[in-house]
Amino acid sequence: MAPDDPQRRLRFRFTKHGKIRFTSHRDVARMWERALRRSHLPVALSQGYNPHPLVSFGLALPTGCESLGEYLDIRLDPVQSGEPSLDHLTDLLTDLLPEGIEVQVAAVIPMTEGSLQQEIASCDWQLEVFDVTSEVLAGQVERLLAASSLTVQRERKGRPVEDDIRPAILALAVDPEPGESTGHYPQGRLSTRLATHPRGVRPSDLVAALGTEMVLARACRTHQWIERDGATFEPLPVSELGTGPVVTHAHGRAS
Repeated sequence: MAPDDPQRRLRFRFTKHGKIRFTSHRDVARMWERALRRSHLPVALSQGYNPHPLVSFGLALPTGCESLGEYLDIRLDPVQSGEPSLDHLTDLLTDLLPEGIEVQVAAVIPMTEGSLQQEIASCDWQLEVFDVTSEVLAGQVERLLAASSLTVQRERKGRPVEDDIRPAILALAVDPEPGESTGHYPQGRLSTRLATHPRGVRPSDLVAALGTEMVLARACRTHQWIERDGATFEPLPVSELGTGPVVTHAHGRAS
């Protein structure tokens, strides 16, 4: 970004894991707004009688799910000069946010970048399911991938509707190393990539389509992908995390 550009925008990448996964997307947004106020970061405010911080979140994470990479964009006040120390910000905001939310990376991004809601085309998930062996799960996955359509019932605006989610299932496989069985409840693990447009698919929808006897035990969103000009990349990669997301390069292909 040019030094004299009065418009500044910061993007943060953060995790959501542990007990905080049971907190709703709206409540997490409120936590972030409180943390930003306490950080004294010069966040720009909207106009009007009830100004609010110009904060834009990415795709809402379903309540109960974990994530290795969520995203948040904020607009900085152009009147206040000076660039914030991004390394200091990640530590400061992590301390101001509840346990389970860790700010991994912060970066200044161009104002020309599209909104996260519009740009993210697909997400990778790791799922754990109970009441199914790996062998049975593999058969169900094979059946699902061979299907031309897959209808599930969902609620929209208070009314039940039927949606075909098969076009949104871009990839699905049983992990080669399944989770350990717990008592009488065998456990299987899945990796999947789900499209977000024109309508997203929740992990619970996918598990319901696989079999009514299965129970979704855990769901973790591991990556969110932008697709542009034949390239696939993350909104903000975290290359220094050895056990974190797959390393990618902005505007380059996923590795």
